[in-house]
Amino acid sequence: MRLTHYSSIDSYIPLKYSGREYYIRLDEWTFFLRMEIFMMRQTSQYDHLHRNPSPSDCWLRQGAMAAWPICLGYFPVGLAFGALAHQAGLHPWAVGLMSLLVFAGSAQFIAISMLTAGASPVSIILTTLIVNLRHTLMSSALAVYLQGVNRWFLVLFAYGITDESFAVNMTRFRNGGWDRRQALVVNHLSNGAWVASTICGALAGQFIPSGAYGINYALTGMFISLLSFQLLNRIYVLTGLATGVISITWYLLVPGNSYIICASMGGATIGYFLTRRAGKRP
Repeated sequence: MRLTHYSSIDSYIPLKYSGREYYIRLDEWTFFLRMEIFMMRQTSQYDHLHRNPSPSDCWLRQGAMAAWPICLGYFPVGLAFGALAHQAGLHPWAVGLMSLLVFAGSAQFIAISMLTAGASPVSIILTTLIVNLRHTLMSSALAVYLQGVNRWFLVLFAYGITDESFAVNMTRFRNGGWDRRQALVVNHLSNGAWVASTICGALAGQFIPSGAYGINYALTGMFISLLSFQLLNRIYVLTGLATGVISITWYLLVPGNSYIICASMGGATIGYFLTRRAGKRP
């Protein structure tokens, strides 16, 4: 009996809590210990997954976080463009295809304006080409951070370059901690937001009567607003005034829509020489 008594006592483990002594059965203690080990393992796995995410999750999330302000800014402009394009006679599918193939907001707005004015396809193509020549400079600046990258990746990356994505990616590349995959996410999330917003604008434009809400003036007002943000110093002001004079003079003297091309080329040339002259001054 004594041996049985001690064996039953040995099957309990004494615990002290708040100055009192308690006994817990050994099998219960083993169960709780196993549960504690299991919970610790689960917690460590959870912490590992969330504190050390996979590389793909990391660059996707960082790219999306950098792109969302651009997407937010594209949406109202894309809606306006879609509505204007519908007023110019384009179907929603054509608006979406144009945004997908061109993906250049200013060039698309200019093209719609020239379509409304009855310009020829050749003049539209040449004008948008001149306007988008700045993409060559932006691509050259980004190429410094994309050396040794696969050519197909460069093709996909170059397609998504815009003024906004260039500014974001260039700043991140200069600050460090930014690579080509994050930059690619910025480019193509912005692209998706632009295409979706222009299609939505074209669909909504079907319910807006022609000329209602001052929509005919929306394009002119947008370009005036864009111009006002570019007038940073005297050179920009002089270039803008010279371009306006060339445009109006050419429009009054030469029939057709060639004044757009000539004003763009003349203004760019004048701005170039003004900048060079200012740089040579002591």
